[in-house]
Amino acid sequence: CSVQAFIDTTGGLWSSGGLAGKPYSLFTSTATQNGGQETTFISAVNNFTHHGMIFVPAGTVCPEVQFDLDEVHGGSPWGPACLAGPTGARQPSEKELKLTTAAGANSAKWFKKIAA
Repeated sequence: CSVQAFIDTTGGLWSSGGLAGKPYSLFTSTATQNGGQETTFISAVNNFTHHGMIFVPAGTVCPEVQFDLDEVHGGSPWGPACLAGPTGARQPSEKELKLTTAAGANSAKWFKKIAA
C-alpha cells in the first residue's frame, strides 16, 4: 500500500516529535458503499495518533448530504469519501464534492484555531 509505505518513512518525525500537536483531516475513496471507508479512517487515525497529531473529523458539517438516503454516496462523520466503483473510474458525485468542500472549510477553521 503506497500510503502505508509513506507513513513508514515518517519514523524520524515520530522519534523527534516533529508532528506532535499538528492537526489533520482525512478523506478516502473506496470501490463500494461497504468498501471499508470507516475502517480506512480508523486505521489512519491509529497511525497519526502515534505521532501525537490532532484529528479534526468532518462531523456533521453537511447534514443535507450526510443524511440524504435518496442517492448512494460516500462520506461519514469521519470524513468525506468517494465511491469510485469496482474499476475506480467513477468520479465524485456532486453530493460527495459538496461534503468534501464543507469538510475542508471545517478543517481549515479548526486548523487556524489550533495554530493560534
